[in-house]
This record gives sequence, C-alpha cells and structure tokens, in this order.
Amino acid sequence: MRYIFGNWKMYLNEEESVRLAREVGELSVAPGFSCAVFPNTLSFLPVRDVLRNSSFSVGAQNVSWVPRGAYTGATSAELFRESGAAYALVGHSERRYIFGEDDSAVRKKIEACIDVGLVPVVCVGEEKHDRDNGKAEYRVKKQLMKVFEGLSIGTQSVIVAYEPIWAIGTGDACSDTEAARMIGVIKEYVAPYHSGEIPVLYGGSVDAQNVHTYLSHGIIDGVLIGKASTDVTIFEKIVTEHT
Repeated sequence: MRYIFGNWKMYLNEEESVRLAREVGELSVAPGFSCAVFPNTLSFLPVRDVLRNSSFSVGAQNVSWVPRGAYTGATSAELFRESGAAYALVGHSERRYIFGEDDSAVRKKIEACIDVGLVPVVCVGEEKHDRDNGKAEYRVKKQLMKVFEGLSIGTQSVIVAYEPIWAIGTGDACSDTEAARMIGVIKEYVAPYHSGEIPVLYGGSVDAQNVHTYLSHGIIDGVLIGKASTDVTIFEKIVTEHT
C-alpha cells in the first residue's frame, strides 16, 4: 500500500473545507493507494460526511490521549475514532515546537490511537542545526526511541512520517535521494517494534512538481502534503497523476 495524505492544517474554514472535500471526493484513486485528508477539528464532521462514499478517508490533525472527562478544549482519539476518523497525526513538528508537546505526550497519543484502532501517523524529523552538525540520524532515532521503546503494537497499523523540520512550509524540500536514505534508516530502526513492516512517508514542501521524485523511490511509501493539498488544482494533479 502507498499513501497520499493531505494535512489541511488551519488554512481553511468550514465552508472552504467542505467545498474542497466535494472536489477531492470526485477524484479516482488507483488500487494500491490509500488517500486521506486531515481537516481542522471544526470541519472534521462535515468533511467526513462529504467523503463518506468516496475513495478518501478522513483523519484527525491532533488527538488527546485521555478518552473522556474534564479536559476542556480536548478531543480524544476515542471520540475521533467513534466519529469516523481512520488516521491521526501524532507528534507533528508544529505540535512539538509551537505548542510544546514532548515525547511523553506523543507516546501517550500513540498508545491512545492503538487502543481504539485509530492509525497513528507518527511524525519525526530533525531541525536545521541537527542536519548542519551531522546529527540528523541521531535526532530522528532519539525521537523514535522515545515513542516506540516498550510499546505494544502487535498487528495494529502504525505509519511514520519523516518530516525534516527545516523543510516544512519553507519551499526547501529535502532531496529525494536523502529522503529515501533517511527513510531507510527509519525503517531499519522501527522494524523490531512491529510484526510487519511500518510504512514511512515523506513530508516537507511536497508539491505537484517534486512529488514524483519521492514516489519514484520504492522505499518511500507515500507523501504527507501540507499547504499544497489545500489547492484543489495541485492536489488533483498529485492524486490523478501519481496513483
């Protein structure tokens, strides 16, 4: 299976999200590909309804690890799963570096997703100074160790997304060969944690011009696209030409 995921972040309001979902829902997805979009929480339900009978799944951009209770402003993995989510982004760099989520919180969110059958898309990636100092692999392996060590995954599906922080939203995309190399490192590192193979995606300034270079590498299982996925012309081109 290969994956094309669109993280809409907080670029669209509800009306815009629904309109984009209607257009996206008309796209054909080739066998062997899984496509999903991740709208903001307010737009999740109407987008889910629009895409219910389409080839697209809907995911959560963020989840709380506590199922229910007195947690004002939170939406749990359990509630998203009950509402029809198939995936959840966990540990995205914007959650880590803007909102201060640490590896402990990421680990709890992964466990919460696994407990309810929601597929966590675990985001990892190094900062620019890590790469400049030759510590990209060290940083990514440390993040993986912190969230996977001792985790009981069993046969539950888990996806990892390699998103070098210096490439997200900057237009400075990681080269396809380096992305493939880093994803090979990640696959080797996470292999002992799962009975099967954990898919690893690339994310970071992916667009219609460069997506084919990533998907041409068999070791890269798909892409996680940010702002470009909110432009229907770009997203349609990516989905229709590369699935």
